[in-house]
Amino acid sequence: MERSAPRHFSMVREFHLADFFTLGNAACGVGAILLAMLFMASGHREHFLAAAVLAPAAFILDVLDGRIARARHTNSALGRELDSLSDVISFGMAPAALGFAAGMQGGWDAAALVYFVCCGVSRLARYNVTAEQLAGDESGKVKYFEGTPIPTSVVIVGLLAWAAWEGRIEESLWGGVLDLGPWELHPLALLFVASGSLMISKTLRIPKL
Repeated sequence: MERSAPRHFSMVREFHLADFFTLGNAACGVGAILLAMLFMASGHREHFLAAAVLAPAAFILDVLDGRIARARHTNSALGRELDSLSDVISFGMAPAALGFAAGMQGGWDAAALVYFVCCGVSRLARYNVTAEQLAGDESGKVKYFEGTPIPTSVVIVGLLAWAAWEGRIEESLWGGVLDLGPWELHPLALLFVASGSLMISKTLRIPKL
């Protein structure tokens, strides 16, 4: 009786070179989240800084995967979905986890972080739906972004890394803390609100390099 060929790693065979860079992006995001959790358990600043370093690493991989896909003419729907899911982890959840670990743990802080992540998810979903409409006829490349791209959250991560380096996180977090009604708010959390709002803006158009 003839046996069918084994299907192990069948999905991996469908990946292009750029997709492995995309998965590297996702791995950096997961690593950052785990290191943020480790920092909360250990209190060692090195764990927080290591988590922050993975943000620019994810950004570099995110840039490279797009360039490799275009250079090799291997753009695909699978690659686009992988890229979006990886970006949610590395530039949405990871910065939010670092913000929480840095001391933004009040009720209003949590609302700001949730808002930021939801804006990032919404922005990526909108991009996937409208990418073909925004692409140029000749190159097929999107010429501009509606709203800021989610990888711009590396700026917030950089600020948090600077604060950690200066010892200005947790109880000493820049901006202090405010008691607003039933919950606390660290004013620094408003950076996440601003970033999320810029991501979902439809009037802000940024040329894609």
